[in-house]
Formats: sequence, structure tokens, C-alpha cells
Amino acid sequence: MSTGTSAVWRASRAAVRRRRIQTIVIGLVVLASTTTIMLAMGLLDAATAPFDRAFAEQNGAHAVVEFDAAKTSKAQMAQTAQRPGVEAAAGPFDQVVIDFPRTTDIPEAEGPLKVVGRADPSGPVDRLRLLHGRWATAPGEVVINLRSAAAPPRPGTLGSQLRAPGVPPLTVVGLASSMSQSADAWVAPAQMAALRPAAVQMLYRFTDPSTEEVIRAGLEAVTGGLPAGSLTVAQSHLALRQAFSSMADAYLPLMALFGVLGLLVAVLIVANVVSGAVVSGYRHIGVLKAVGFTPNQVVAVYLTMVSVPAEAGCVLGTLFGNLLAEPVLRAAFQGIESGSADIGISPWVSIICLLGMPLLVLLAALVPALRAHRLSAAQAISAGSAPRPGRGLRVQRLLGGTRLPRAVSLGLGQPFARPGRTAMTMAAIVLGVITVTLTTGLTSTMLAFGAANQGTPTEVGVRAGQPAFGQRAPALNDRQIEALLRSLPGARQVTAMVFVDVHLAGFTQRSAVNFQRGDTLTLASQIVQGRWPAGPGEIAAPPSFLRQRGLAVGDQVTLQLNGRQARTTIVGQLMNGDARFLWSTWPTLTALDPGTAADHYEVQLADGSDAHSYANSVKAADPGLYPAVSSPGDLATTTVVGFASVFTTLLIIVAALGVFNTVLLNARERRRDLGMLKSIGMTPRQVTIMMVTSMAALGAVGSLIGIPAGMLTHRLIVDTVGIIVFPEWMKDVWHAPQLAALALAGVTIAVLGALVPARSAARMTIAPILHNE
Repeated sequence: MSTGTSAVWRASRAAVRRRRIQTIVIGLVVLASTTTIMLAMGLLDAATAPFDRAFAEQNGAHAVVEFDAAKTSKAQMAQTAQRPGVEAAAGPFDQVVIDFPRTTDIPEAEGPLKVVGRADPSGPVDRLRLLHGRWATAPGEVVINLRSAAAPPRPGTLGSQLRAPGVPPLTVVGLASSMSQSADAWVAPAQMAALRPAAVQMLYRFTDPSTEEVIRAGLEAVTGGLPAGSLTVAQSHLALRQAFSSMADAYLPLMALFGVLGLLVAVLIVANVVSGAVVSGYRHIGVLKAVGFTPNQVVAVYLTMVSVPAEAGCVLGTLFGNLLAEPVLRAAFQGIESGSADIGISPWVSIICLLGMPLLVLLAALVPALRAHRLSAAQAISAGSAPRPGRGLRVQRLLGGTRLPRAVSLGLGQPFARPGRTAMTMAAIVLGVITVTLTTGLTSTMLAFGAANQGTPTEVGVRAGQPAFGQRAPALNDRQIEALLRSLPGARQVTAMVFVDVHLAGFTQRSAVNFQRGDTLTLASQIVQGRWPAGPGEIAAPPSFLRQRGLAVGDQVTLQLNGRQARTTIVGQLMNGDARFLWSTWPTLTALDPGTAADHYEVQLADGSDAHSYANSVKAADPGLYPAVSSPGDLATTTVVGFASVFTTLLIIVAALGVFNTVLLNARERRRDLGMLKSIGMTPRQVTIMMVTSMAALGAVGSLIGIPAGMLTHRLIVDTVGIIVFPEWMKDVWHAPQLAALALAGVTIAVLGALVPARSAARMTIAPILHNE
């Protein structure tokens, strides 16, 4: 280490030791901001990168296309692989949809499955990842597609058999995963003749798969020479990518906003700390230059002084961000069909935080540090630390002429002495108020959503016993079970339901319909457009289902099950829901499968009823019924409110630290003034009031600015959550008592940050201060 570098390092260490409190402030601010931005960037990365990596590893299909085998030949389809714009192709593969009866042994093999004849899992397109077992090589064998490879298979899956009317039994020999979701199951090509396929599948990769419009244009070019009506269904990988990130995308606006707020507050506070250190250290700068430090070395001293705590805070913030990432990602990808994607935060996110945050701190510190560069030794030593005479003096005189107590008038005039520092402090307070306002609005909106989504809090779910799980079958049939539940004391409403996997004509994504019977009107509160299904052929869908398939209320879709079809109309849009699920009426199920019985019953109890007593009565009446008392709660509400509360707490702490630093700097700059005031009779209590009042005034102004900005931000956030469509009454959450409480948010942040350094300034003794001056 050279002599100059060694001198800079020694001076920097001395500055760090001399300014311990500012060092701690910088470290804590950078820690909180790094944690916040780490989580925001991590969620942004996880929303797309794991899918893209797994899709690229499997050489996924940009388009999975089904052709009508009766209208075109395999030779004609094979020729499409040579068309311009096609990078690679696989197929043709025979394809058939088989309706397997509902089973509890293999949940992945329930309902209508798209079965494809394929010789091996490799190939130029859609190279499957074989997770368990082996590939199907002979008739009578089948490989099941696991929609989420991370979930372990149910014991006994390998070796079990799938049976359906009219087809030979199929033994499960393997479990695989396709990021292209090209099939639900695969068999050997020799098996397909016995399954009587009516469709043929082709898998394409295009040279330009950038947008849906480009992919559709590519498909039109590829299939242009085929007979009309040959192409029946085409699925783009972009739809799968959107489905993968749908939940994460809903949280991204909120996370990104808090990340940006955290960065802004960090920049403001670091700049404020360094500016105050330079201003209050003029004499120290002059001494350094007098003993031989060059202007660049003086700047290096201040930048190093900031870098040491910033690096420590950045490392700890990155560590905390990685620790918090697991629960955050678990909530953001709840229920998502992830395929073989390994959901997690890429290493580059940590690297960017470790390198980027210290660099940002240096840039924030550079501008105020350059002030030390410009001062000569004589100017710095003679300048002192107090503000220049006359700055804010006119305001002080005006306030002094009012009837305000002297401590209050002096406190109100202090911010005008350092307008630059005051502006940065107020900006930090404003950002804190915006955060508090946003979180308050989000909490109100999400609690209202949770109440509407949850229904009556006293609820008992009753499931019919399933022998495959070793449970006892109920002695009563479906209708008798419903009648029993209605007859037991305390029951107010009973809804019978069953989830059935169906195939939607023209779409490749799997779908399930919750068919309901009985008291369903309580669910009407979840409808934000249209109405709840009431008659045959009517369905309701969540926004994510409609968006992924390009549908809207009023459109018609055809449900297919067990060789039957039902033409249905979308009559209502729900507030939220899984993109795979629909809701419909019992007559619609009867048209598709008259023999299907309900297997689950939701019981709403009358006010004052004991849910546990009701559950015991159900079990006593039929041991083949398995009641469970539901616990109130909503994942989306808990997640959003939890995220917002954690980040708000972090940003409030950071904003309060900014106020803390400002009051500390003001007290150090005005040591002589404070000594003079105390010498002429100002009490410690009045000194505390004066210092706190100076920040409380900024807090009040910050509230006036931050509350409207927070309300606007709340509206922008709730309008951009793609998986939930909030009705207007859930967005209109602002009322007079709430706004009055929010008006104190800025004052509270300011007072919390100012109180400790103000009391410390009040305890200073007079003699040492005046002696030093």
C-alpha cells in the first residue's frame, strides 16, 4: 500500500470512528434498501428466467399444433417441417383424448388426458425430462406428464394402471415433464392403433418466436398448403410462459415499487449524511489539506468513510434478501404448473446487489464530497461549521414576531438555514408517507377482498370417504348426504360440488370445472362482471383464465367429457381464481356425465353455531363422511398485506434514520448557538421542543404531499394486479377518519427520528461548548 493510500485509509478509519452514528445510519439504510431491491429483482427474475432456462434445455416447442387426421396425411404434415421460418420440427405423432375415470391413485391421470404416441423422449423439439421410471417402449405402457416436477410423486404411482372404457389397460412405467405441455401422457407408437387416434400432433420451433402475432403468421405460412380445416388447435409457448408467471406478475408492481422507493430513500439519506459531514467538517478538511492531502485524497477520505458501512450493509442485505426469497417465491408461485423449471433467484441478482448498491452509494456521495475538493485549506479552516450569516434569518425574524413560544418559533425557522438538507430530509419523509398510505390502502382493499372471497367465516367442509386412501366409503349416496347435512342442527346453507377435468374444444390447456348444486347464491359476491351461473350451459371464469385464452364474458366454449359435448356461455367473471378452473351448474354436468356424484360439501352455519359440534354430528351420522372446520384466511390477502407491512416497516425505519441524521448534523453545526441559548435560560425541555418542532414541520408538509401521491399509487397498483379484478367498492377505501390518521404519519416519522438526537443535544453542557468556540 502506497504512502498516499495508507494516509487516506488512516484518515478514513478515523472519520468512521469519529462519526459512529452516521456510520451505523448508512449501514442500516443500505441494508434495508438492499433487502428490498433484492426481493424485487429476485421476483422479477423468477417470473421468467426459470421457465426460459428449462424451456431452452428441453428445446421447447414454440407451437404445439393439432391436425385433423381425416383431412390431411402424415406425409403432408411432415413436409411442413421444411417450410421457411421453421427452425426445427418434430412429428407427426398420433394423438387421442381419453377420458379416464376419476381416481385418487394418480391425480395427474384424472379426467380427459391428451395421449400422444412417441417413440422416445428426445428429439429436435420438446426433449422431455424423464423424472422417474423409464420410457414406454411396448404396448400396454404409459408415461405420465408431471405438471410440476418439484412435487414428489404419490407412492405407488409407478406400476399402477389406468383404465378407461373401450381402451386396453395402461401400466404407468414412467413420469416425465414437458415444458411445452405437449401431452398429458405418452405411449409407444405401436399402442396408438388400439386407442383409435383422430388427431395428429406436430411440434415447431420458429426462427422468430418473439410475439403471438409473429407465431400466428409463421403457422399460417407453414400450413398454407394444407387442406382447409386441417389445423384444429395451436398452442403458443408464450401462453405457457404467461401462465407460469401470472401469480408473480401480480406481485411485481408492488415489489418493484417498494424496491424503487428503497433506492430513492437510500440515495437521499447517503447524500444527506455526506453533505452534512462535509459541511460540519470544514475545519477538518482544511487541516487535511494543510498537512499535505491533495483535493482528490480528501474526496477519497469521505467516499471511503461511506463505502465501509455501505459494503457491510450491502452484504447483510443480500444475505437477508436470499433468506426471505424462499417464502416470497413460494407464495408467488402457489399453484403454478412449473414443469421442470427450478424456481429460484439467479446468482446474478445477488451479484448486481453486491456490486450495484455500493456503486450507487458512491455516486450519491460523490456530489457533496466534491465540495471538499474545491475548498482551499485557508477557506476551509476559516469557514467554520455554522450556516452562513443571514441564511434563514428573515424567516426567523418573521416567526419571532408571532405569539408562538420561542422554542417553537426557533424550531420552525431552522429548516430554512439549510434548504438543501431540508429538501432531502423532506423527500425521505414524503417517500415514507407514500409507503404508509399505500400500505393502508392495500390492507383495506385486500381485507375487503378476503372477506368477499372467504364467505361466511363459520364453515365446515365435508368430503366423502375415498377407499383408495384407506378411508371408509359413506353409507349414504350423494343426494342423501346433502339431505343429511341440511337436517343437522346449525346448518344454514349447503352446497354440493365436484371438480371434474374437462377438455375445452380448441384449447390445449387442461381445465377443471367446479360443478355446484344447492345454495350457490352466496358466491355471487365474487362476480365483478356479469352474473353467477344459474342455468344449464352457463359458466363463470376467473380473469386469468379469460386472459390466457383470449376470452371475455359473453363468449361461448365447448366442454368435452366422456365423448359428450356441452356448449356453454361465459356469463360471469370472478374477482380471482386459478387459470385452470371454471365454475358451472349441476345441469351442465348432467349433460356431460349424468352418473357423476358430488364428493365435497360446503356447509355455512347459522350465527352462533359451533362448527366443531356440527362436524362431530356429521361424523356420528355417517362414519364415511370426513368433516373439517375451515380456518378463515386468504393466501392472496395474507401475502400482499404481509409483503407491504414488511417493506413499509423497513422504509419507515430508513426515513426515520434520515431525520435522525439531519437533527444530529443540525445539533453539531449549532453547538455554539445551543450553548448561547442555554446560557441565557433556555431549558433542556425547550431545546428538545425546538429540535423536534423543526422536523415535525417537515413531517406535516410531507404528509400533505405524500398522502395524495400514496392514494394515486394505491389506485395504480390495484388496477394492475392481473390475477385479481377488484370491484370499485374495494378500491374506494379512503374515508375521513383514515385520512386524518394518515395526516399524522409524516409527523410521526419525523418525531421518531428527531427525538433521540434532540434529547442528546438538550443534555449538552454549556461551558465546554462556549470554551471550544
